[in-house]
Amino acid sequence: MKKMIIKKLKDFKNWDEIDEFSNFSYPWQKEVPPKTIFKTYHDEHYLHFKFDAYGSKPFVYVKDNNKIEVIYSERVELFFRSNEKMKPYFCLEMDPLGRILDYKASYYRSFDRAWNWPEQLMTKTEIEKDSYSVCGKLSLGVLKELGVLNNGNVEAGIFRGHCLGLRGKEAKINWISWINPGTEQPDFHVPSAFGRLELQ
Repeated sequence: MKKMIIKKLKDFKNWDEIDEFSNFSYPWQKEVPPKTIFKTYHDEHYLHFKFDAYGSKPFVYVKDNNKIEVIYSERVELFFRSNEKMKPYFCLEMDPLGRILDYKASYYRSFDRAWNWPEQLMTKTEIEKDSYSVCGKLSLGVLKELGVLNNGNVEAGIFRGHCLGLRGKEAKINWISWINPGTEQPDFHVPSAFGRLELQ
């Protein structure tokens, strides 16, 4: 299983001091994907994260501004599972406007999108000329409550939906992942899409 070491910081200064993970790929395309950088650290109470997603101005679908509109938009994603059977697992899909599609799921692809993350989620986003960033934090206590933080380990998926075009709700999306799930068709809702975050 692929692993990522998450360092503990007592005095965070800025994201430049955090090691970056940028070994993302297009599992289902031959071309090189736009650069995606993921950074993370933890303190006594929270797991902090930041995505930097490069490319042209992101395509974002907005009509009623509800969270389901995230699925038609450019976004970054964090999935967490409580066990290898993925019964249950939890998903956070975050777009460049700071909207969060949070839902609970059970293998295979049984989604409860009425479910909400147990704490108020706050993200900070910024859109630049050639990139956007999404920063946030997750309570370690909530991760334990959900059964996804065990003995300092979190089994997670780290993904990006890179939207190449948008016409109404018709979004053309190429999928970017830190792990190649090895599926024939694009699919992150499988056990092989998860790796381990080790909190030190």
